[in-house]
Amino acid sequence: MPAAHINRIATAVPPHDVHRPFVDFAETLLPPGTTRSLFRRMVRLSGIEHRYSFVQPVPAEDGKWRDAEELYVPGSFPDTGRRMSAFEQYAPRLAKCALNRLALTPAERDSITHVLVTTCTGLYAPGLDFDVVRHLGLSPSVERTMIGFMGCYAAINALKSAHHIVRSTPEARVLILNLELCSLHMQETDDLEQVLSFLLFADGCSAALVTADERGLALDSFLAVSIPESAHLITWKIGNGGFDMHLSGQVPSELRRAMKESGTQFTRGRDPLSFDLWAVHPGGRTILDAVEHGLELPPDAMRFSRDILCRYGNMSSATVMFVLQQVMAEAQSGQQGCAMSFGPGVTAETMLFHAA
Repeated sequence: MPAAHINRIATAVPPHDVHRPFVDFAETLLPPGTTRSLFRRMVRLSGIEHRYSFVQPVPAEDGKWRDAEELYVPGSFPDTGRRMSAFEQYAPRLAKCALNRLALTPAERDSITHVLVTTCTGLYAPGLDFDVVRHLGLSPSVERTMIGFMGCYAAINALKSAHHIVRSTPEARVLILNLELCSLHMQETDDLEQVLSFLLFADGCSAALVTADERGLALDSFLAVSIPESAHLITWKIGNGGFDMHLSGQVPSELRRAMKESGTQFTRGRDPLSFDLWAVHPGGRTILDAVEHGLELPPDAMRFSRDILCRYGNMSSATVMFVLQQVMAEAQSGQQGCAMSFGPGVTAETMLFHAA
């Protein structure tokens, strides 16, 4: 039975670096004193230097937050409908950028049989799957699948689906698009835990080609592991004023504890030290620390993930593909790897792979 391979990956982010403007704005949401000081400390420790968004910050003479679209007006943040209109406006643009960078030849476009799209930050129909087909001029008979609202681990699920498709139909050629506009769901709040979750997230998109061709990264196996009694720690729900995220500060300690107690369960029974390459979703610095310490990995195991976190922040489902793109660029034939993403459940989605 043929193995599915990620033949190549392309990535894209919007043009506006919003990390520093957001930090300045977030401080105005928090009460002065201990809370604001704690926020500043967490900014310094975040490991993030840049995050990108379709939102364009505009310098304001009064020092208050402004953006070019006037989406986030202090005291009057948008309702869910306005945010979804923005998603429908900006998501196709970012998708086209990533797809263009994937540089599919005319022959490759003609051979695409399946399109898989993951997103948890916006909805419209006809949706991104149709936008991909139209932009690339794919056959209208291409099989389209939307993998929605799964959060940060959705890309691993898309790769799992591509793996099953290629193994059952070796001539299949699967195009995967992972696109998230996380900055659409910023809320005006003085709750420190919620503001800290906004500090992590950013917009980004990845496109990947998965086939039976033996080049790139071979997809070996997949496994999902849920931590008991942790479902309340990560939630993502549709509210009247956008999508409401709850990301508990307990998540890193729960991950570390679970991995410390049963680490090989997360790696399909393999000794974590047997892997040459790690592609862990950088959900935040403390998440990467939890995996590193919980599995007792060497300090450089998270180097690809920490670099992506620093340069882009957490782009939900697209992020692990940014990490895998770096892994592909440096991997040597035969090296063994483990990819891992985390999301609601709390669940870890694991993918074992090797360099072809």
